[in-house]
Amino acid sequence: MKEIVLSVEQLTVYRETYAAVQDVSFILEAGTDMAIVGPNGAGKTTLVQALLGILPRQAGEIFILGQPLTRKGVLPPYICQQIAYLPQNFLFDRRIPMTVEELVGLGWDNLGFQLPWADHRKRRHAIREALARVDSAHLRQQLIGALSGGETKRVLLAYCLVRPRRLLILDEALAGLDVRSESEFYQLLYQLKQEQDWAILQISHDLDMVRRHCDRVLCLNRTLLCQGTPEVALSPDNLSAAYGSEFVRYRHHH
Repeated sequence: MKEIVLSVEQLTVYRETYAAVQDVSFILEAGTDMAIVGPNGAGKTTLVQALLGILPRQAGEIFILGQPLTRKGVLPPYICQQIAYLPQNFLFDRRIPMTVEELVGLGWDNLGFQLPWADHRKRRHAIREALARVDSAHLRQQLIGALSGGETKRVLLAYCLVRPRRLLILDEALAGLDVRSESEFYQLLYQLKQEQDWAILQISHDLDMVRRHCDRVLCLNRTLLCQGTPEVALSPDNLSAAYGSEFVRYRHHH
């Protein structure tokens, strides 16, 4: 059995006065790409934010690499270092004169303390190596405000690569990309997953992509309706339970 990177037990998270996520349990193993699917308002982003400690939980337990996430959303620094997160929208002021190299370097510096001088050479090497891995070495001195959408996603992936990671969380990270850029990103992502043995947890509305690339699927609509391989979780009956029968008939018709 592979190492369990993420374990969620009977998780309940409230948004104001209602349970946006209720009694959800699952495990995510190393080297596994797991998709969270469900309609708008199903609690997908709420679930991810609870796993990251951004939102408090009302019940349940979360373990990352065997360590419990406290009720205040705190993990040991050496565990935090092994988690990377790519949001749906990377919002920044394009007038900020930050280079790609400087942005990727923040992924090295995310422990919250000053590095010894001796580590600076190692840091520079890690930044350049990470950019080379995502075919973006030529962007090193480019200002981030001048990047295209596809280039920005690759640079953010380099940010994740600059230190060894075990868990990569994506919240519809490819929203807004054209078909070619999306395809190129996924090819790179899954190559890196195999090389790095990453566990990937991603929110996606692209069910065809999920069928092609993901190993496991959580079908969510506030509660966990089903989980399993794409063939099992994305069956017509399960999709109808999650999205409604009209959604399934529309997809079948087209």
